[in-house]
Amino acid sequence: MNVTQVESTTLANLTYDGAGGILQLEFRSGAIYRYFGVPSAVYEGLLSASSKGRYFNRVIRGCFPCAESSKAQTGGV
Repeated sequence: MNVTQVESTTLANLTYDGAGGILQLEFRSGAIYRYFGVPSAVYEGLLSASSKGRYFNRVIRGCFPCAESSKAQTGGV
């Protein structure tokens, strides 16, 4: 998995495991969350969104199970 840095006031990095449907988001605050069961279309939508924070709040937050992570998992999301 590759970490993708994004231009956003909310998000810093994204990592996506398409096989497992796991999306890991690192926020500018330093918090890291893993979202489960995320379809690739949602990930691609996030990447192409003009406002990543707005897209996250509208499409991801509260829509997928998540867990807070203590540190980034860059090798195998």
